Amino acid sequence: MTALSFEEDGVDVVFEGTEFRMERDLIEDATQKEYTDVTDHEVLKLVEPNPALSGEPRRIGDILQ
Repeated sequence: MTALSFEEDGVDVVFEGTEFRMERDLIEDATQKEYTDVTDHEVLKLVEPNPALSGEPRRIGDILQ
C-alpha cells in the first residue's frame, strides 16, 4: 500500500517501504496542472504503475483546506 501525505509544497510518499518526497514543481510538471488542481489519484498514478484506485478523486486544494 502507498501512503501519501499532502503539504503546501509537495507530497511525502511511502511506497513499498521506501519514503521519499515529491516536490510541488515536479508534480505540476508531470501533470501539466496547477498543484492545487491535481487529484490524489493522479499523484498515486505517478508513484505506482497500476494503482488500485478507490473512492472519488480529491483535489489537493481541497485536501489542504
